[in-house]
Amino acid sequence: MKNLFLSAAIVLGGLTSFASTTPITNSIIKVISVADDYTEIKLEELPAPIVEALKKAYPDAVITKAYKNEKSEYKLDVTVGDKVGNLFANADGTWIKK
Repeated sequence: MKNLFLSAAIVLGGLTSFASTTPITNSIIKVISVADDYTEIKLEELPAPIVEALKKAYPDAVITKAYKNEKSEYKLDVTVGDKVGNLFANADGTWIKK
């Protein structure tokens, strides 16, 4: 009789381990890349409103490279101290979030 209870306990214990497995969920991640074709321009070709807006917003910033796309949007490679980053602006000096 003890063997019967022991066998039943082992079988039921084994089944509960299968019931406690976590379900696998599928995750879909969408990656959207903005592929605006920017062409490099000379720093002298930057519109004055962009340069003035940069001096006002980031007085210690130094523009290392400048780019322009077909929509007349500008991409600036900027260095502030030891930090390097990109800024985007319209020709009138308003900043664009990208």
